[in-house]
Amino acid sequence: MLRKVSLLFFFVFIFASQISAQDDSYQLGSTNLGSRPQGGFFDYSDPKTVNFTVSVWGYVKYPGRYLVPISTSVSDLLSYAGGPNTDAELDDLRIFRKGDDKGDNLIKFTYEDLLWKDNIEFSKRFVPDLQANDILMVPGTQRYFFRDWLSIFLSFLSAISTVVILILNLTKD
Repeated sequence: MLRKVSLLFFFVFIFASQISAQDDSYQLGSTNLGSRPQGGFFDYSDPKTVNFTVSVWGYVKYPGRYLVPISTSVSDLLSYAGGPNTDAELDDLRIFRKGDDKGDNLIKFTYEDLLWKDNIEFSKRFVPDLQANDILMVPGTQRYFFRDWLSIFLSFLSAISTVVILILNLTKD
């Protein structure tokens, strides 16, 4: 009987913890996960300020979700993500933002705007501020370097030589 009551209490506890979930876009303080990544979640929060979560996808070294202070800029977020890869297209950075009633927004800007924003006249630049649940996309196209082309060539050469040796062994009679 005691076992049944404890099992029932366990299931009620689990169920209650799931239905009482709340919006975790903003957070006060730190979750104290440390500096080690937790499966694509990176904690750069500041315990003295309000923090929010944003995501970085695409051609960066460490894509994933980030818990960052509210004062974080886009260039800071790119730095936290390890910077853009060599295959990244830096002329077409994008922030995807879910709108309240107006629908979704896609904000495009360039990496040059981030680097030289103080020297570019204000009317020509647009560097958005980060908001909670923003998704920073760093698009890119895969490029092949010499070692990649050499690997592809050697794979084809190996397959062709294996077929030739097989045909010669079969027709050896």
